Amino acid sequence: MAKDARYLRPTDELPEGLGLVRVSFDAGTLIVRGLAREIGRQLGLTWDDRIEHLRGPASTYRAVVGALLHNGHDVLDEARRFDEFDITLQRDLQPHEHQDDAHRAWLSGGKRGIVVLPTGSGKSYLAEMAIESVQRDTLVVAPTLDLVDQWIRRLGEAFGAPVGALGGGRHDVERLTVSTYDSAAIHMERLGNRFGLVIFDEVHHLPGDLFRQAAEHVIAPFRLGLTATLERDDGRHAQLADLVGPTVFQLGIKSLAGDILADYDIETVDVEMDEVDRQIYDEARGEYRGFVEKYGIRVGSSGGWQRFLAATSRSEEGRSALKAHQRQKRLALGHRAKIDALETLLGQHWQDRTIVFANDNATVYEISERFLCPAITHQTPLAERSEILERFSNGAYRVVVTSRVLNEGVDVPAANVAIVLSGTGSVREHVQRLGRILRRGKDKRARLYELVTADSVEAHQSQRRREHDAYR
Repeated sequence: MAKDARYLRPTDELPEGLGLVRVSFDAGTLIVRGLAREIGRQLGLTWDDRIEHLRGPASTYRAVVGALLHNGHDVLDEARRFDEFDITLQRDLQPHEHQDDAHRAWLSGGKRGIVVLPTGSGKSYLAEMAIESVQRDTLVVAPTLDLVDQWIRRLGEAFGAPVGALGGGRHDVERLTVSTYDSAAIHMERLGNRFGLVIFDEVHHLPGDLFRQAAEHVIAPFRLGLTATLERDDGRHAQLADLVGPTVFQLGIKSLAGDILADYDIETVDVEMDEVDRQIYDEARGEYRGFVEKYGIRVGSSGGWQRFLAATSRSEEGRSALKAHQRQKRLALGHRAKIDALETLLGQHWQDRTIVFANDNATVYEISERFLCPAITHQTPLAERSEILERFSNGAYRVVVTSRVLNEGVDVPAANVAIVLSGTGSVREHVQRLGRILRRGKDKRARLYELVTADSVEAHQSQRRREHDAYR
């Protein structure tokens, strides 16, 4: 920074005749006044003819103010509405070595960047360490209302301070605030200058077209992203370096199993369809494959699925092929022999706490009715969901069946068995489901079963899922 460059706030006494570059916040953007256009362009700013000043994304706040001061410009910062405040952890906990290492890596990265750690390894405590070290107004962004409530409870206990909430009908902004991604994307145009630190839980959600606004419209100079599974199938995780910062620390499940996480076993159970289901599956599969081969469609290629859907809308033959595809997929994921195999496993683990994962709500409700166990789907009210998980935790329920609602974040430490009846081909989803049963406990050894339909499209999906190092 040049010696004579001064950083000023509106509350400071401004000397007479001082030439200043003024930086302000406006609807999720920065406005920079008093700077030559050419210099502004070098900083990534563009000229806005409507106001006759330079403008740029709010997320460039740190880089723009830093560059102006470094180049000797006096800066009047009218943008930030966050301040330092004294906040201290009330928990008397010592971080594990991997948490200390991750925290130091994040600090060394300028208090910006992403930490990739398995579920159950203490990412939330790492976030609390970051809040204490930054001492600024903080926003935590989480993907679901369950996780928002979990964060609110945790931060309130950790710091003994009021915690605000955005989402689920709540609009309460405090110096510590927790928001859903939806609400953050919507409200940051107004609130994006209120926070100096923003923490993105399950940060792999952020590059979505809407959610990314939660990062672009906030000026927070300090940013932390947390996830157990960074990569996205669409490749958009590469955008996170600009939105949050680079990956500064990463550890996999294998590195922490048996120490920080429970030891675990994984067993793939091949399940043969009965003759009736196999005949229906083969006929549906044949009709679907015949259609895509006839029209030269490679569904697995980039844009292939969209081309298939477009082709099915043009004729009765196409509509029949789409129904055939849906029929063969539904059978592969939840045929009668799979349900029988599930019954056998539940009988073997009647003393354990078991989560059953299915791919769709219809199958979830079918299992719930057949085995008289509670179901959790996106349709389950939040209060009922919390009650089910509480009863599961204290042993009143020993089995819970769900679709994708419990894939991420929600703490179910009592669970030690997971049975994946069906799912997508996503590696992330499978690792998330494994993570639900890895919370460490006394003498705990977790077990995950994957029920796979033999000689079906699901067998290929299963191979893809096991590409992660957790399965090697």
